[in-house]
Amino acid sequence: MSLLGSSPSLNTGTVLDRIVEARRADVAHRRKAVPETVLRIAVKNAEPVRDFAGALTRAQTNVIAEIKKASPSAGVLREDFDPDSLARGYEAAGAAAISVLTEEAHFQGALAHLRDVRKATSLPVLRKDFIVEPWQVWESRAANADTLLLIVAALSPAALQELLALGRELGMEPLVEVHTRKELDVALAANARIIGVNNRNLHTLEVRVDTSLDLIESIPEDCIAVSESGLRSAQDLARLRAAGFDAFLIGEHFMRETDPGAALSCLLTGPAASGIPTRD
Repeated sequence: MSLLGSSPSLNTGTVLDRIVEARRADVAHRRKAVPETVLRIAVKNAEPVRDFAGALTRAQTNVIAEIKKASPSAGVLREDFDPDSLARGYEAAGAAAISVLTEEAHFQGALAHLRDVRKATSLPVLRKDFIVEPWQVWESRAANADTLLLIVAALSPAALQELLALGRELGMEPLVEVHTRKELDVALAANARIIGVNNRNLHTLEVRVDTSLDLIESIPEDCIAVSESGLRSAQDLARLRAAGFDAFLIGEHFMRETDPGAALSCLLTGPAASGIPTRD
């Protein structure tokens, strides 16, 4: 079996399984049009990588503000969708970094959105997608992504290690996403340094914020801990920051607001920004 063989958990026909299988087929098609050798040349001309890890470890409430038009669970989130404007609003409001959904079929994303955001802001930009092949890592850096998401539930342990190593080779420190203690163990065995706890179960799409609290004590202090999904209030951030999380990835809450940047600003001026101590 290839290093990029499917994880044993990907044979259940869940939402995640269907998205990943569709992504594999899409990548196979795109790889024929743009060979890896072309991407390798483009990477040589890419802009320098911005420090994603550093942005998440500032002594304040660090929010990775997300840009996405739709999701499988909620449908279209924002009809008035202008990635450039959203990015500028987030940066002005104090975001630590920006996440951009680039998956087309289920999130109505595009790699062009990431390119546009990267030009519109000075913040580190995360490519949020279903990365299952090395070709996508090269594609991400060629598009000037500063980092990318790796989902443990979507990868075999060997594939995770391979993609993590390639990301680092290209100067990117990936965000490695987990949902269970078993997945966290896989991430730590691969020497992941930025651990994202997704409060959304990607197999059922159910959200439970306490998932982050369940796992935080098992994340080593020398790792950067990120809580993802279902975060809506300054109180949520205050509780999670006090528990030891360094950063927070928030998307749908902002995308539903008339002014996402203003919504972020309000969140950052709440109790979570009042100097609550972390594990450090």
